[in-house]
Amino acid sequence: MPSESRRVTVELAERSYPVHIGSGVRQALPGIVGRLGARKAVVVTARHEAEVPDPGVPYTVVPAQDGEAAKTLATVGELCRRFVDSGLTRSDVVVSCGGGTTTDTVGLAAALYHRGIPVIHLPTSLLAQVDASVGGKTAVNLPEGKNLVGTYWQPSAVLCDLDYLDTLPEREWLNGYGELARCHFIGAPGLNGRPLLDQIAASVSLKAWIVSADERDAGVRHLLNYGHTLGHALERATGFALRHGEGVAIGTVFAGRLAGELGRIGPARVAEHHDVVTSYRLPATLPAGVDDRELIALMRLDKKATTGLGFVLDGPAGPALVRDVPEHVVASALASMPRD
Repeated sequence: MPSESRRVTVELAERSYPVHIGSGVRQALPGIVGRLGARKAVVVTARHEAEVPDPGVPYTVVPAQDGEAAKTLATVGELCRRFVDSGLTRSDVVVSCGGGTTTDTVGLAAALYHRGIPVIHLPTSLLAQVDASVGGKTAVNLPEGKNLVGTYWQPSAVLCDLDYLDTLPEREWLNGYGELARCHFIGAPGLNGRPLLDQIAASVSLKAWIVSADERDAGVRHLLNYGHTLGHALERATGFALRHGEGVAIGTVFAGRLAGELGRIGPARVAEHHDVVTSYRLPATLPAGVDDRELIALMRLDKKATTGLGFVLDGPAGPALVRDVPEHVVASALASMPRD
């Protein structure tokens, strides 16, 4: 393993797994596959085949496409058919190599094929490295909402190779920064300005601790959804023209304003939400042309909205899931948001 690297373990008893972070860590793939005892592999990649290390066993490469348009049940079905064509069994392994969409769809396909086959993630975007690849949540979208069909399927290992980030366009960096910014309010403050390796490792360490304590979203794992309720609604309302991290950034600013409306935090802490988000050069305003009533209707579809609107909000004892937030308060907080 390269000297400038970090290893974080997601502690889940016999299902615990390592997350390796650093330049060149993808070269550990053959050793991990070997320890799994796999006889063959399918590598699903949204990157050029030459960017995927040889897993050390006979393998088939399946091309993938990143982006919300590919995050569908149809994609998962097609992946499972390719697994059949390749003769994969439960003793073999699937490797994902791509951004968050590829990570999610390949993870769900691996969870469903033969009722579960090992998967190793090689996330190639900042967003996927700090979020989608760790924690075992797999899901695809429906026309009615984002991430509505999925399951929990933990990977056997995650390799966050920083070299994959060298060719990211600026907007993909911002996409990942949205998740890093919200970490400031859920247990990992002050990340901006630290070396990238440290920021990713801190985000992954926080998520690993939360997942180890609450794998299936029964309690503390809700904290990872900070800023996501409005963020997901904005993605849908803009036809995914707004990227996930951008939506989460705006959702984080909104979470501060909503917590302020509810009297959970004071003006200085509300302003801190805006300041942290903008320090990453992220958007902090609602996009033009988005209707508040549509956003509220979309937020009702959020998985946390069991009996009414629910949000993860900051408060005097730290962030917590707040259920049954009155719609008029949500509407007031939306109305207070600056617009493009």
